[in-house]
Amino acid sequence: MKDAFGAPQSLLVLGGTSQIALATARRLIARRTRTVWLAGRPSPGLESAAAELRTRGADVRTVDFDALDSESHETALGKIFTEGDIDMVLLAFGIAGDQERDEEEPLSAVRVARTNYTGAVSAGLVCAGALQEQGHGSLVVLSSVAGERVRRADFIYGSSKAGLDAFTQGLGDALYGTGVHVMVVRPGVVRSARAARPATPRHTAARFAAAPLEASPLATTPDAVAAAIVTGLRRRSETVWVPGSLRVVMSALRHVPRPLFRRLPV
Repeated sequence: MKDAFGAPQSLLVLGGTSQIALATARRLIARRTRTVWLAGRPSPGLESAAAELRTRGADVRTVDFDALDSESHETALGKIFTEGDIDMVLLAFGIAGDQERDEEEPLSAVRVARTNYTGAVSAGLVCAGALQEQGHGSLVVLSSVAGERVRRADFIYGSSKAGLDAFTQGLGDALYGTGVHVMVVRPGVVRSARAARPATPRHTAARFAAAPLEASPLATTPDAVAAAIVTGLRRRSETVWVPGSLRVVMSALRHVPRPLFRRLPV
């Protein structure tokens, strides 16, 4: 159960190597979260993340989870809830894809959509059902500002996040009054280690398109998103923008006519 300050005692992360998720876990452990489940595909990175969190004093366990294998979600995630109540589920998996390649290879585009949307729908519903059965808990879903107004530069990724965002809002409405809190988080462009890796020729166009946003004052960091998640959790917010000023910016961009939007450096 959450403590008197709303901090969860137990945390389940779907996407156990996500930088945002790990930054959030560190903050929550510092606020007395004691049990952490990291769900993801088996990898040295997942085990390394678990080991690092254990040094902070948490009981950290890993579990095999594949977003693309929706048929396994009920079994894989259901077992975790049989071990005890989960106070917070953080749905943090997703892939950015490669816009240039994905436009040329439809199956690659489908992989982005399946991971970011259908995988999240399946896992989200399984966890929502378990939280509802408990009668308490928070489901926090990482969406993206990319889904608010889809850009030419990353419309495949953006469309998958738009679907995820709409799903999460609807799920929150469906669970309203059940004791389960649903929160959607919309970060701007996140400066991460992934973004800092050298670009391959295939990545060049996409990186060039994203570069102005990565340098923008509206870009953010994994730790800033984690801080916003913890604050939103304490306030039981339904929607969190990171940075908060994006709410105003996107409110304006949402209504820009398409012919003009195409010319904007966004």
